[in-house]
Amino acid sequence: MTATPQQPAPNLPPGGYVHQEPGALRRAAPWLVLAALVIGFTVLGLALSHNMQGRPKSFTIYFIERGWVRFLLFLLAASGVLALLSLAGQKIGEARTGRKISYAAVLGDQLTHLFLILVVLIAVYPLFYVVLAAFDPRNSLFAFPDFGAPNILYRSGLLPNLQVLSLENYSKLFDGLTVPAWQIVLAVIGGAALAIVLILALMTRLGRDSAGLTQTRTWAMRVLVVALALIVLFMTPAQFTGQGNESKFLLSVRNTLFVSGLTGMLAILLSTTAGYAMARLRFPGRFQMLLFFIFIQMFPVFLALVAVYTLMVILGLTNTFTGLILAYSGGAIAFNTWIFKGYVESLPESLEEAAMVDGATRWQTFLRVELPLSGGILVFIFLNQFIGTYAEFILANVLLTGVEKWTVGVMLLSFTSGQFSTKWGIFAAAATLGALPIVALFYGFQQFFVGGTVSGGVKE
Repeated sequence: MTATPQQPAPNLPPGGYVHQEPGALRRAAPWLVLAALVIGFTVLGLALSHNMQGRPKSFTIYFIERGWVRFLLFLLAASGVLALLSLAGQKIGEARTGRKISYAAVLGDQLTHLFLILVVLIAVYPLFYVVLAAFDPRNSLFAFPDFGAPNILYRSGLLPNLQVLSLENYSKLFDGLTVPAWQIVLAVIGGAALAIVLILALMTRLGRDSAGLTQTRTWAMRVLVVALALIVLFMTPAQFTGQGNESKFLLSVRNTLFVSGLTGMLAILLSTTAGYAMARLRFPGRFQMLLFFIFIQMFPVFLALVAVYTLMVILGLTNTFTGLILAYSGGAIAFNTWIFKGYVESLPESLEEAAMVDGATRWQTFLRVELPLSGGILVFIFLNQFIGTYAEFILANVLLTGVEKWTVGVMLLSFTSGQFSTKWGIFAAAATLGALPIVALFYGFQQFFVGGTVSGGVKE
């Protein structure tokens, strides 16, 4: 009995893939969702308008008679303009390409862009408002409506009074700070290195990249990192002689950079050795340990607060950077080990075999073969741990009790913890300054976040 060979399907392109146009329901789905959103917002606006009838108006809210009607008219006018622009774009596109372009698709893209612009404005406005509040010396996050102002942004309270803005809140953060001459020199050197890095990055964006510029940028980045590390390591609490907690805010930034930097380095040390062992070595309990790493990632860190605090009390590490760094590093092992394990498995094992044939030990293979090929993923692990630690608040608030040991999150809490002494202006100024290092770090190394996230995702 012989098997009948299978005949290939007729009229199939190479690979067997046949492109199918989306059905009518799939093409209509975005428009149905848009119609549902419009109807929902309309019904919500009518219900709110009906409920507010007859109620006394609050002096903190600016009311516009039939404002929802004006807003809907604005959306209709914007949609009409986009409809005309879409028609013009369709005709121009057809004339340039010689192909038929769907008007509905062009209009749908334009309406989507309008919706996304509104969403972005709504999302960015709180950040913009906090930045303005940082310059407001009246110690308030609230801008009450000014009913006599000619501008609707002032009448509604969307913008504070720009005439009262000053640098008073920021000056309180630097009150009593003494800076030695060597720190000023390092700051100037670091600033010059940062300027060089920014200029060379701009030149790279303009297409003027070369080997010489890349090497110069690398050395400038190293100088910047060394200058910043020396300032962070050798800055002392004695330099901050102000009276209030706000005068020690820069000390909390230094503490946070110190803890986050050491935690990132420990994360590299622990996760690379563990990840390499999981990827290349075969030992009893390996699979169970990997499953355990996944299992503990399901639980948030604050569930272990009692255990961590008790352990730190027993070891005498409360209110110390050592205890906080150990607590952070222990929580970083599982995730970073999985990341590095996947990356190592994507590297060809033949490289290690060739090194061991030449007489290298397993440890030498790890140091001289694997690590030089893992520069991108190491930077990703460091930055991922650094940013996560910089923004962490719960563990720091539990373990650190002295103002000279506080990190940025704990220091910000002290500005808002008083019942009748909340310092909203200083809080906004400190939050703005405290966010600058992490924003600069993220935008300076964002390519490593993208590359590190997908590293090890493809095995070849």
